[in-house]
Amino acid sequence: MGNTFSRTGWLMIAGLIILVLLIVSELILKQTQSKKLMAGILSAKSDYPWQIPDTASIPHTAEGDLIRYGKDLIANTAMHLGPKGLVANITNGMNCQNCHINAGLKPFGNCFSAVASTYPKYRPRSGRVESIEFRINECLERSLNGAKIDSLSKEMRAMVAYMNWVGEGVPKNVKPIGAGLDEIKYLDRAADTAQGRLVYFSKCQSCHGPEGKGLMYPDSAGFVYPPLWGDKSYNVSAGLFRLSRFASYIHDNMPFGASHNAQQLSIEESWDVAAFVNSQPRPDKRFSYDWPDIKTKPEDYPFGPYADGFTEVQHKYGPFGPIKKAKEDLKKNKAM
Repeated sequence: MGNTFSRTGWLMIAGLIILVLLIVSELILKQTQSKKLMAGILSAKSDYPWQIPDTASIPHTAEGDLIRYGKDLIANTAMHLGPKGLVANITNGMNCQNCHINAGLKPFGNCFSAVASTYPKYRPRSGRVESIEFRINECLERSLNGAKIDSLSKEMRAMVAYMNWVGEGVPKNVKPIGAGLDEIKYLDRAADTAQGRLVYFSKCQSCHGPEGKGLMYPDSAGFVYPPLWGDKSYNVSAGLFRLSRFASYIHDNMPFGASHNAQQLSIEESWDVAAFVNSQPRPDKRFSYDWPDIKTKPEDYPFGPYADGFTEVQHKYGPFGPIKKAKEDLKKNKAM
């Protein structure tokens, strides 16, 4: 009898082990498929058209009020969450739309049009599947050098509602034309901070100031023009601290009035002025969970360690072509 119970117990344990292994295998498979899917979304050149939605179309309902509040939080973040914020004092005084132009509605200006259709998604920087809420808090901590807000707070729900409204009607897993930033062509040389300094004082300092401090409102509650460096600017973990992201942003949006179809700076000028600005001092805030798989670090991620033999200086300023080629060759060799 005892032996019978013993055998039954072992069979139950074995069955449980098999069940756990099957569940784990399924989770790994789903995560792998998710990574492949998201890689396809990010690398695909989408021809899906997107029209800037009319804010007058936001319904006059409780949900509509939440959407309008979300837009206001993006456009006037400092008023709500800045040093003299009405809700909290957790950011550096910049507004989300300093990086996401026109409250995230401008094509190629860090546009929000793909947020609703592509999130949640896996991102190699964090090594996890991120929700919209997670991504918003990342921006608050990095670009606004601030702190997280509660994912269930009215402010978070409002910003998520606004981003979902911006991407309303975009099919799932589709990245429309103009979403986020464009991809800018790599230079055959390193970006030149000295040349970038000349571009800055010729084209940028009239708004952002000779010391990159920007221009504050008279009450010091926020910025008319954001600071590009210094203790009130974005920190070294922000997306714009990657040169390719900042150069793309500049090329399609700066100086004021430029657009994807009417650029005012050349590709070379954009790379060089991005290098100059990012060579200046700013808050040094790091996140221990960034890039858990160092092989997935982008060519222009400026902090080691790396899975290649290139220096931090080259990873920051380029030339990036040789780094990209080395990564591609490594993949080919592994596939053979």
